[in-house]
Amino acid sequence: MKLDITGLLREWEYDPDNYIRVLKLKDGREVLQVRQPLGIEQYELEGRPDGKKPFEKESVLNEYLDRLEYHILLFSTDENFKLNYEDFILLQDEGMLYYARYLLLYQIADYEKTIKDTEHNLKLCDFIDKYLNDEDVKNELLQYRPYIVKINAISKAMIKMKSQLKMGAREILKEAIDLIQNIPEINTPTFQLEKKRSLDSLRTTLMEMSEGEFSEIDNLENELSQAVEKENYERAAELRDMIDKLKKERTSEQS
Repeated sequence: MKLDITGLLREWEYDPDNYIRVLKLKDGREVLQVRQPLGIEQYELEGRPDGKKPFEKESVLNEYLDRLEYHILLFSTDENFKLNYEDFILLQDEGMLYYARYLLLYQIADYEKTIKDTEHNLKLCDFIDKYLNDEDVKNELLQYRPYIVKINAISKAMIKMKSQLKMGAREILKEAIDLIQNIPEINTPTFQLEKKRSLDSLRTTLMEMSEGEFSEIDNLENELSQAVEKENYERAAELRDMIDKLKKERTSEQS
């Protein structure tokens, strides 16, 4: 068994401006690869990011949702269905895998898959919030809910913008702002920071759309998505730089 991956690393040198790619493998499935300074990470694009099937299910969350359904079938209620600390760790660890993948998908403008992964984690947050009694433990995860809502909403809005449905995109952002504002307060610095950052980001994006300033960035995002689909990663890196520059210029002007 050949374990030395030196040749593979030399074929794809680390470049901080071009370190993400989607490959189609011989068996037909697509994977997302990330070049790190000292190695390569690989994520499955379907099912769990690590390709595992815990409990012979697509995800740990699916297993626990099935357990809840069975409990309700037996007792006609979800009363007394509870999660313990070990359950929480399994679910939290899975949430971190999905977080790592959707962060990368968001960067390469694969908004459909970003939505799918963020919705998995939002459902996971709701499940833990409802069935785990230990506030301190569950808040380790729930304090990040504003950020997940933000990424989910902006991804949905971007898809609307691609179809020239600006009004629909704005409504999505407004609903996300209301949702974050109504999330029960968590007394941690992380929650306060994530809430403020997420609201600021959503309001800035909404303002850009309302003022008609979003079109240039939107066109670049569309071109970026097409470049990634065609595996033109050099052009994709250039487009990401242009988008970042425009956003920084607008932020500076607004300040």
